[in-house]
Amino acid sequence: MNIERFEDDEALSAALAAYVLEKIVSRPALILGLPTGRTPLGLYRELRDRSRGSSTGSGIDWSQVRTFNLDEFAGLDPSHPNSYRAFMQAELFDHVSIDPANIGFLNGAATDLNDECRRYEDAIDRAGGIDLQILGIGANGHIGFNEPADGLCAHTHVAELEPESREANAQRFGGDWRQVPERALSMGMATILNAREIVLMATGEEKADAVHGMIEGLITTQLPASILQVHPRVTVMLDRAAARRL
Repeated sequence: MNIERFEDDEALSAALAAYVLEKIVSRPALILGLPTGRTPLGLYRELRDRSRGSSTGSGIDWSQVRTFNLDEFAGLDPSHPNSYRAFMQAELFDHVSIDPANIGFLNGAATDLNDECRRYEDAIDRAGGIDLQILGIGANGHIGFNEPADGLCAHTHVAELEPESREANAQRFGGDWRQVPERALSMGMATILNAREIVLMATGEEKADAVHGMIEGLITTQLPASILQVHPRVTVMLDRAAARRL
């Protein structure tokens, strides 16, 4: 793993946004895997601003970029205001020149969730796989919604959410973690590891233990992010607080 440390979330987000946009400029048809949650908010703000040209002096063309998001809540229609699809539209897609047809997303309201997971895997395969997968990490070490367990699913699947993960998403549901769906659809570990390059970002002191285990601990399904140790091209970007135990 390549470890990069930053003073704060703002510096980390700016550096990662610059890297993503450099990738898009050099490869306009980039296949980009994207996360949701609180950690990437700064990244998406920087991508919005820099794509419009406020920082770079010229806009960035997203028209050929394809995206696949990591996960979605089960039971929520894409138009539901608490869905991750709505989150991404508000935080990024409405502000860049991406073709809506190039946005890959899981449908949490699909009639058959297992069929929906298979459809998503096929869509990623047909696109040629993910070039750059951006990840966050949960305080319990999950990535996507691959929760700590005795075994982990390889491919996109329906996941049962741990209480910690529901609590982490409570803000989107009026602050009540009990309103957060108990299940989600998530890329599996093999789907994530098949990406040609991975960047994981972690900010805040509450992530420090998980970051320590991911980088310095043993590979274990009880801390799913630790499995990233086997990937040949992973960069971990940390703010001071998240890196405090290293």
